[in-house]
Amino acid sequence: MKKRKAFFITVEGCEGSGKSSVIKFIQNFLSRGKYKVKTYREPGSTAVGEKIRKVLLDKNNQNLSPRTELLLYLAARTQLIETRLKKDLSNYDFIICDRFFDSTLVYQGYGLGLLSLTKKAIKMFSLGIKPDLTLVLDVPVEKGLGRVKAADRIEARSLRFHRRLRQGYSKLARSDPRRVKIIDA
Repeated sequence: MKKRKAFFITVEGCEGSGKSSVIKFIQNFLSRGKYKVKTYREPGSTAVGEKIRKVLLDKNNQNLSPRTELLLYLAARTQLIETRLKKDLSNYDFIICDRFFDSTLVYQGYGLGLLSLTKKAIKMFSLGIKPDLTLVLDVPVEKGLGRVKAADRIEARSLRFHRRLRQGYSKLARSDPRRVKIIDA
């Protein structure tokens, strides 16, 4: 396998923070500069990942246990890393991912109260792949949720849950300030 050359950017944030719009902007900007750019989303971006995404976001699956939810996110990510991301890191100049392991840390760790287990699982299943830069789009919870058109299973959770997410992203940025940057969205 070739040595990794791509600069790996992840875009994170609570619901309604504008991740998709920012990713499109960055992708267009870099592409105009003649860089080879690849984008992914989590969960998703593989056939297996897209099926897992449907299960995770389906409002009919309210009874998923926190640990099951964690395992599904890890499975989708591992599939992405092993089947696409590892190879693409050596074939592109920039990789931009809509969420990565920081979402798991925040949503399942801080949001669902599985912090210790989530940290161990991320270390085990991220296979040594770590973003070079993580942009966290910060928006007040109520404002972000107000931007969401049709709430999925995650977006429909309580305000209290979403406030824990915002606090989790703030803690993440303080714990890794060289990599994680908060942007007022």
